[in-house]
Amino acid sequence: MLRVENIDLSYGAAKVLRSVDVAAEIGKVSCVLGRNGVGKTSLLRAIVGHQPIGAGRILLDGADISRLPAYERSRRGVGYVPQGREIFPLLSVKENLETGFAGTSRADKYIQNEIFDLFPVLSEMMHRRGGDLSGGQQQQLAIARALVTRPKLLVLDEPTEGIQPSIIKDIGRAIDYLRRGGKMAILLVEQYFDFARELADRFVVMERGEVVMAGGAAELEGDDVRNRLAI
Repeated sequence: MLRVENIDLSYGAAKVLRSVDVAAEIGKVSCVLGRNGVGKTSLLRAIVGHQPIGAGRILLDGADISRLPAYERSRRGVGYVPQGREIFPLLSVKENLETGFAGTSRADKYIQNEIFDLFPVLSEMMHRRGGDLSGGQQQQLAIARALVTRPKLLVLDEPTEGIQPSIIKDIGRAIDYLRRGGKMAILLVEQYFDFARELADRFVVMERGEVVMAGGAAELEGDDVRNRLAI
């Protein structure tokens, strides 16, 4: 589904990604791990079209999307849950979800019942303002908004950041359910290794803008990965 091949990315004179390769397959969770500041969020921003790359290419379903704008990538099936959630605090839960309609066909402009099966609390808060929700509820809303777009590739940037343990478990169950559904590839950036280890089929570990370890979950030693994440 997704292949990121040998990409570089810079902010002015500062190069933050160097020859990075990442892949994500339908029905699997690929997880990018690394300390703060190693380029994980920049990688995701490059994939979804929020930051241009300097070299390399990004393929979705075999098509080169490297130069497409973010809205066109969304139309082609890229759903994004950014770090910090970025919901609209003055819009209701329902209105936040409906912002996901922008890139969908007319026939798909409705909120799937499956979303409320995954996150029942949202159905109870449809008319509450997004800013009135707890941090964990806002994270569920951000994931649900991405799912409204019916993505082929779901990209999540640290969905457990600042979230209470009970909601982390709910989010983990939702990601596992989506993986088992076999309809999308899931790319997850995470620092919480135990959460990632329970979900991921494949890991990529980054340091200083480069991939330093990569492999299937069974191939990588947990202690080696933890040492790479230690501050």
